[in-house]
Amino acid sequence: MKNTSTHSQAIDLNADLGEGSPYDEAILAIVSSANISCGAHAGDDTAINDAIRFAKKYDVVIGAHPSYPDRENMGRKSLAISLSSLADSVFEQLNHIDQLAKDSGAELRYVKAHGALYNDMAGDEKLARNFCQWVIDFNDSLAVMGLAGSAVARACNAMNIPFIAEAFIDRRYQADGTLVSRSQAGATIRDSATAVKQALQLIEDQSVTTLEGQTITVQADSLCLHGDSPEALVIAKQLRSALAENHIAIKATR
Repeated sequence: MKNTSTHSQAIDLNADLGEGSPYDEAILAIVSSANISCGAHAGDDTAINDAIRFAKKYDVVIGAHPSYPDRENMGRKSLAISLSSLADSVFEQLNHIDQLAKDSGAELRYVKAHGALYNDMAGDEKLARNFCQWVIDFNDSLAVMGLAGSAVARACNAMNIPFIAEAFIDRRYQADGTLVSRSQAGATIRDSATAVKQALQLIEDQSVTTLEGQTITVQADSLCLHGDSPEALVIAKQLRSALAENHIAIKATR
């Protein structure tokens, strides 16, 4: 799939970082936005500070990446937690990453939930609206990044919050536009050529092919690359080359 148009396009490319992966700097040299762990699901202050420092080095926009407070499952398991307890945790996480960013002379530009919290918000209107309100209460200048076409998108629209619609280049989709659960075989794309093909389809056709082979519409402002595996760095490098070949710039939305 090659773009023969001379019209220049641009896409935001983001990655989940600050989780202790050894590939953070290499990936930050490629992406335009960084979702940096707040420490509740993975990473410590050293890993978080390193990610912030590298983001500054490569002029990458920084976003907070709060999660359910669950390091045991890396934030990838839904927790039976009250809204008030979750609110307290999210505020604690946002304050923590905000202070670390300020200490480094950086600033947060958006918030993107992590893992199970991200997925739960995508389909739960009440949770999505509450999360968006917490972001407003924390800093009403911040945007929210979330799954394209989800409850989070609707909440942001209703509450006049800048929304960054996100799609995934290394995850498989279901027919309803949600992500295939990681517990299901084939949920994660590890082949770089397949991931690059999905990225180009998302950018050029505004669509994605589901795990069952259907084509669904997905309109995204930002594409996510998970940054915690050797495959991620290979995918990132090959995607950068493919985007350049197709005259598509990597550029943050914020």
